[in-house]
Amino acid sequence: MTLTPPEGANDVGFAPHRGNPDDYNKKGKLRKKVYAAEIKRLQQELVQLQYWIQKQDLKVLVIFEGRGSAGKGGVIKRITEMTSPRTVRVVALPKPTERERTQWYFQRYIAHLPAAGEMCLFDRSWYNRSNVEWVMDFCTPEEHQEFLRSVPEFERMLVRSGIIVIKYWFSVSYEEQRKRFEARNAEPLKRWKLSDMDLAEHELYVRYSMAKDTTFQHTDTKAAPWYVVPSDDKKTARLNCISHLLSQFDYEDAAPDEVELPTMREEPYIRPPMHEQTFVPQLF
Repeated sequence: MTLTPPEGANDVGFAPHRGNPDDYNKKGKLRKKVYAAEIKRLQQELVQLQYWIQKQDLKVLVIFEGRGSAGKGGVIKRITEMTSPRTVRVVALPKPTERERTQWYFQRYIAHLPAAGEMCLFDRSWYNRSNVEWVMDFCTPEEHQEFLRSVPEFERMLVRSGIIVIKYWFSVSYEEQRKRFEARNAEPLKRWKLSDMDLAEHELYVRYSMAKDTTFQHTDTKAAPWYVVPSDDKKTARLNCISHLLSQFDYEDAAPDEVELPTMREEPYIRPPMHEQTFVPQLF
């Protein structure tokens, strides 16, 4: 039996599409060929944006937050699929160590902020405190309140220092989250994705709604606003998020010109016999 959250507690995970009706099937889902063509086009634009970030020495921080299975990892994967990891870095920190728990809360994140010519994608961030930690009682009420007071000023400091801060919240409904968790549970190769934290989060869905609303009330600022990505439809969520990310930059084509490949330089050298090397078994 699947329960329905109280009225107003459910995340609005779906928004009506505004595209060409012919691009959608009878169920309102984007057709596969349309998605494939559009994601390819957007990934080409992401490569252009990457070159522009390098050329302009921009410092870009993109934060991805939201419930478990909301699609954060999927969009990050598509953003990084064609870009260079030297320019577009993913930051996904594990739980803090005993030493890190004694530090200033933001301290362990600072080392991962972007330098000039970099875009850093935070797969979860310091907002763990006002969401996961608050919901699961991993922080005290005083720590939670101090975090909500500190974040707006902390992010304004980042912006004043020249870092472009973009924050996305992936919103998924209770029903869709349950479908995704059930699919993970039924597939042995994906069951590792279903953690104890995910189960607890699903059980505490309403409390997570409270956490999100409280977080937005304190941290949805003019300097660093939140952008909500309805993600009940994963494919459209990816396209909408990447399209919006690209729209935040007035970038130009900064791709390097085609180069002439050099010919091999001749050197007086005789290699050792190849049979002295150990090769992997040729099974294929």
